[in-house]
Amino acid sequence: MSPRRSSAEAGQTRAAILARGVEVASVEGLEGLTIGRLATDLGLSKSGLLGHFGSKEALQLAVVDTAAEIFFRETSGDTEGVTPGLPRLRAMCAAWVSHVEREVFPGGCFFTAAASEFDDRDGPVRDAVAGLVGLWERDLRLHVRLAVADGDLPAGTDPDQVVFELVGQMLALNHGLRLHRDREALARTRRAMERLLGGYGPAPAPRTDVPQPRPAGIAG
Repeated sequence: MSPRRSSAEAGQTRAAILARGVEVASVEGLEGLTIGRLATDLGLSKSGLLGHFGSKEALQLAVVDTAAEIFFRETSGDTEGVTPGLPRLRAMCAAWVSHVEREVFPGGCFFTAAASEFDDRDGPVRDAVAGLVGLWERDLRLHVRLAVADGDLPAGTDPDQVVFELVGQMLALNHGLRLHRDREALARTRRAMERLLGGYGPAPAPRTDVPQPRPAGIAG
């Protein structure tokens, strides 16, 4: 086997591990990721799987990074080219809700679950989750400020308060969908965001390429 082919196959194996890791962590939490569990799921040896990461913590960090890449890919398409300020903010919020509605992650919002799991812990995994969530909130805050500067949101609007409330609405959405199996939570969240952002401009249309509600099972 050539070194090039060996490297390509190793990359494919690592990608498969991370894809399965994101699925498991989304539903069962990052602590649900074990070398033995993933090795069994993927038909690999424990030593072979461990060789790609070296430790459970390294695996968790790689899964968090992979989840961030998926989140960015699934939300950036709906915001690319949209005017900065209120239009971009509204598009970001619509994409945020849409990725949960479309079950991009089988357990709901990956970062809502990860933040709840690691918020009282210390260490690199908590820092990674907090850092990535912070980057998203920073971008939301930026566009709130631009919307105020453009006159699209009232003067004196507190960007930190707006972002705080948007995050709260998404937490409520995840709670409604995952714990209560309430699909109406999607419409409620969209209405809450419209009310918070003043209802300026046309409302973003909800995505139609969404799966049918799944039967009751393990909550994400």
